[in-house]
Amino acid sequence: MARGKLRIYLGAAPGVGKTYAMLSEAHRRIERGTDCVVAFVEHHNRPRTEVMLHGLEQIPRKEIEYRDTAFTEMDVDAVLARQPKVALVDELAHTNVPGSPNTKRWQDVEELLDAGIDVVSTVNIQHLESLGDIVESITGVRQRETVPDEVVRRADQIELVDMSPEALRRRMAHGNIYKPDKIDAALSNYFRPGNLTALRELALLWVADRVDEYLTEYRSEHKVSAIWGSRERIVVGLTGGPEGRTLIRRAARLAEKGAGGEVLAVYISRSDGLTSASPKELAVQRTLVEDLGGTYHQVVGDDIPAALLDFARGVNATQIVLGVSRRKSWQYVFGPGVGATVARDSGPDLDVHLITHDEAGKGRGLPVPRGARLGRSRLISGWLVGIGGPALLTWLLSSVFPDVGLANDMLLLLTMTVAAALLGGLYPALASAAAGSLLLNWFFTPPFHTLTIADPKNIVAIVVFVGVAVSVASVVDLAARRTQQAARLRGEAEILSFLAGNVLRGETSLEALLQRVRETFGMESAALLERENDVAPWTCAGSVGPRPCTAPEEADVDVPVGDNMSLALSGRVLPAEDRRVLAAFAAQAAVVLDRQRLQQQAHLAKELAEGNRIRTALLAAVSHDLRTPLAGIKAAVSSLRSDDVEWSQEDQAELLEAIEEGADRLDHLVGNLLDMSRLQTGMVTPIVRETDLDEVIPLALVGVAEDSVDLDVPETLPMVAVDKGLLERSVANVVENAVKYSPPGEKVLVSASAIADRVEVRVMDRGPGVPDEAKNRIFEPFQRYGDAPRGNGVGLGLAVARGFAEATGGTLTAEDTPGGGLTMVLSLPMTGRPQVHTDMSDAITS
Repeated sequence: MARGKLRIYLGAAPGVGKTYAMLSEAHRRIERGTDCVVAFVEHHNRPRTEVMLHGLEQIPRKEIEYRDTAFTEMDVDAVLARQPKVALVDELAHTNVPGSPNTKRWQDVEELLDAGIDVVSTVNIQHLESLGDIVESITGVRQRETVPDEVVRRADQIELVDMSPEALRRRMAHGNIYKPDKIDAALSNYFRPGNLTALRELALLWVADRVDEYLTEYRSEHKVSAIWGSRERIVVGLTGGPEGRTLIRRAARLAEKGAGGEVLAVYISRSDGLTSASPKELAVQRTLVEDLGGTYHQVVGDDIPAALLDFARGVNATQIVLGVSRRKSWQYVFGPGVGATVARDSGPDLDVHLITHDEAGKGRGLPVPRGARLGRSRLISGWLVGIGGPALLTWLLSSVFPDVGLANDMLLLLTMTVAAALLGGLYPALASAAAGSLLLNWFFTPPFHTLTIADPKNIVAIVVFVGVAVSVASVVDLAARRTQQAARLRGEAEILSFLAGNVLRGETSLEALLQRVRETFGMESAALLERENDVAPWTCAGSVGPRPCTAPEEADVDVPVGDNMSLALSGRVLPAEDRRVLAAFAAQAAVVLDRQRLQQQAHLAKELAEGNRIRTALLAAVSHDLRTPLAGIKAAVSSLRSDDVEWSQEDQAELLEAIEEGADRLDHLVGNLLDMSRLQTGMVTPIVRETDLDEVIPLALVGVAEDSVDLDVPETLPMVAVDKGLLERSVANVVENAVKYSPPGEKVLVSASAIADRVEVRVMDRGPGVPDEAKNRIFEPFQRYGDAPRGNGVGLGLAVARGFAEATGGTLTAEDTPGGGLTMVLSLPMTGRPQVHTDMSDAITS
């Protein structure tokens, strides 16, 4: 049976209309005669969405009892038995009630697809698993219900349901998403314009990447080699020279001219040793291109123009940006250069821009070579000149210029030997000398066309010719090798200087250093391995690249660092001359690892020092606050025990009440001190369970007067994942602080509501409020803002409240109360458990 097809409506935020779009699609399919049913759709009491369900067949839901409460979930077995052509399944990232056959709804959808049923579903961008950290940084909320990216990427169709932030907020204000009592909180929190704009951009970019994947798959399947300019992709060819910065900035300006333009900077390194560019300059250019929103790539290729064109066509680029060659005019005799070759071979579908710069025509200088070996093209040229040059020159001298003379013939053939040495090194030059001597003997010394030499002077001349040719070839080859070695040493010195400077300044992490090793030597992966002793197994302290080595014997290149540490590289075997630099990298990697561990120890020591500082401040701060209730208790007890005075029952009751009040103050103070100590030493271990707020918040209000607080906590709120005890202490401290600062006769309002995937508890007072610059400072230990009318304590209440809130996965922030005062917002994560009641107005839809 063929697998069913999955269509997903993707939205940037709740309320953009994904469910409505899905139901509209269902009506269109039914009009075309398609058998379509509603397997699970949640309308959340939204009238327009509810109307769209009319006329659609709905599969009855399955009831599941959990903790003495009945919940409804999609009945997968009923849908499979019905066998429709298309099934509508809302909220793909939903977590099923415990006791369901599958944990997540997307797993239910997989069963339907495997049965050959097409599925139409919905999901919000914040529920994609890989985007959890990004969404949390945008909204401040960690999404508990997620769906693996691969599940969504495998969808046959993904349709973005888009809506501008302003339009979505208008929908919210008109009551089309939440009930009126939830609108203000939603608009001021999750549905802020900045949040919605960022989420919208995230959704658009994710869908754009998915479209690129579709296009790449299609071009691969249909073997499309031509470039399709669906959007501007600009490849910048870098050489490691200073002109690279100019090229990157010019490419970024070109990309800005078109919507969705993208810049990809690429450096082509050869496969036979160190890269021929300044690592320092490449690092600067890499940072620049990433700051401008582009990406940096490094590929290996001996034929630079071909490798650059292959890369450009592989990423479906539309333009290539190259710099005008830095070579001097005479250097063009060795070839047309990379820019001219790329422009010639690019074809009509790939534009090539040659950008002028300040370094054009100034010469390339001495590059960091790849060892004393010459490239293949140089060797071939040397052998052609060494063998073919003397033959061609002999034909010219014997046919075109027959009367030049033996001395001139020798000098001209000697010139071929020198040229062969310059191009191909020693061996082509020796071959040229041998060939030249034989040609001189055969064609230019009598008797002609024999190897016999009649005149002894000619024998001396030919011997001198061979000696001079060999000597010149040796000197030229030696000079070329020494030049290359000097340039190589200069390159190594530059690499090591840059490396040492970064490490000494502490600017390089272990991963960044290993990445530098990988890029410098063109390796596939790099890993730093260590073990405790000679018989212990190897462990990986850090690695970069795919499939890093787990043991030195698996590596292509292994550089020991001491007895129990090794730098392992995979990809290819490096020449011996590269190992000197590699050994320095390995030693620096060990230094970086030691520094990181020392930094961790220093951080731990700093925490211990901070704990000691807190304890010292604590002793200094509580000396008065502990003594005051103790003095009251002692005075009351002494009065009761006094034989000089006979106390009435009313007086005794009043003294006992004073003792009880002082004891309560001491208990509260000591409790906060102990809590703060636990937080500072990291001894708070929350036990997170599903909890109902209406069971916890009333318990937190026991310590305040009944007539000082108004409570508004709906029973329909979802359960939260918290530590019940820590939450109670956190709410109690916040409420007590609000009551302390509220004017007489003004009640503190404690309310709760569900927003997105969290529940917010708001404690609002009408006190003097707190300026914006002090809102974070009031959560620090031993800090009190202003004068409390009934001031007591050491300023630990809010610090303990925030610490407990964060320990249990929530947040505690302060904001202004409309009309004056301060509102404490305690945000708690939902459990993902469905609502208990039928009123679904507080839920987040997809």
